[in-house]
Amino acid sequence: MIEILQYDFMRNAMIAGLLASIACGVVGSFIVVKRMVFISGGIAHSSFGGIGLGYLLGFNPIIGALIFSLLSALGIGLITEKGGRRQDTAIGILWAVGMALGIIFIGLTPRYAPDLFSYLFGNILTVPNSDLILMAILDIIIIGLIFLLYKELLAVSFDEEYASISGIPSTKLNLMIICLTALTVVMLIRIVGMILVIALLTIPAAVSELFNTKLKNILLHSVILSAVFAIVGLFASYLFDLASGATIIVTAGIAFFIAVLIKNQYS
Repeated sequence: MIEILQYDFMRNAMIAGLLASIACGVVGSFIVVKRMVFISGGIAHSSFGGIGLGYLLGFNPIIGALIFSLLSALGIGLITEKGGRRQDTAIGILWAVGMALGIIFIGLTPRYAPDLFSYLFGNILTVPNSDLILMAILDIIIIGLIFLLYKELLAVSFDEEYASISGIPSTKLNLMIICLTALTVVMLIRIVGMILVIALLTIPAAVSELFNTKLKNILLHSVILSAVFAIVGLFASYLFDLASGATIIVTAGIAFFIAVLIKNQYS
């Protein structure tokens, strides 16, 4: 098995999986604990509008995805907090509008849209060095913010009403979590694609939450599980000649069901 590491693209894929695991484990834990799972799906699908705009105007679709993801994240947060609307309503609207805009932009593109399939379903084997640097920077930002604001985020995650009464700016912290979700979604588009991103963000954290009650432990174990799923999925995709991103997700899904069975057996 070690021979696959002789290829540059496989080494890059491994590094990308490990870097993505940090963001997935950390941000995904807050998403799962705060019951905000479908936010990641809404942001991911709304980013398709930015991918389509990138194709139409001739710039990097990832930049477009980043812009649309952040705008969608802010939109979801502001509509929910300031507009008095339910979160699922905001997610559904932005999800649909983003996808629709992406379809329109790609339809208006006068030339063929290359690599569109990889943005939808991911291709970790084609991650360039420049994306690895971007992933590392995003990981540093995420870890830095969590380290600085851990106590406040802990309070907001488990008792938002108490946090607000205590003077903690829960609205701003919620917006920050949603924006970090947007950054993580963009990071994962290259790896598993916008269709599957919700799974990689939530499954490791969901498995970790089954066996932990403390947030620190959920965060740590979620990062470790994300890394294990990424590496095992890559090896399995190489052995059986399968799509890498999808194989990583299937690996995580199998682990989740095994974890549920173990939890039920001993609880």
